Amino acid sequence: MELITPDFGLLFWMTLAFGIVFFILAKFAFPVINDMLKKREEEINNALEKAERTHQEMEKLQADNELLLAQAREERDKILNEARQIHDKFIETAKNKANEEKERIIESAKETIENEKMAATTEIKNQIAGISIKVAEKIIKKQLESDKEQLDYINRILEDIENQNQK
Repeated sequence: MELITPDFGLLFWMTLAFGIVFFILAKFAFPVINDMLKKREEEINNALEKAERTHQEMEKLQADNELLLAQAREERDKILNEARQIHDKFIETAKNKANEEKERIIESAKETIENEKMAATTEIKNQIAGISIKVAEKIIKKQLESDKEQLDYINRILEDIENQNQK
């Protein structure tokens, strides 16, 4: 039962041993432990601050990235709109040039047709004049006495000329 009701001497030596151990620990171990705890606390605080700064920087970078993406989208849309406008302008210019070329070709064809028509008319007039001259020559060469003979002779000459032209 001595442990339940300790003796005064045992109690004294236990207290003295505890005091010496406590004194040694307080003199040598506790300052080192306190320093280590303070260093650890500072490291943890530094790590937390660094993590917070990193988190803020990441948020800032993410915001910057979103801004850059928005600017890139705007720039892309602007470039696409400009490309569409250039494309439309190119198509319009090509259509206008094609229409101008069409009108020029039509005018050229009309002029050519008019020139050909005039040339054909002139050729027909020349042929008629030539036929008339031939008819007149033959009529003059043969002096006919009656009107009926002259008409028969003229009709015969016209038939000969038509036969020659058809060949």
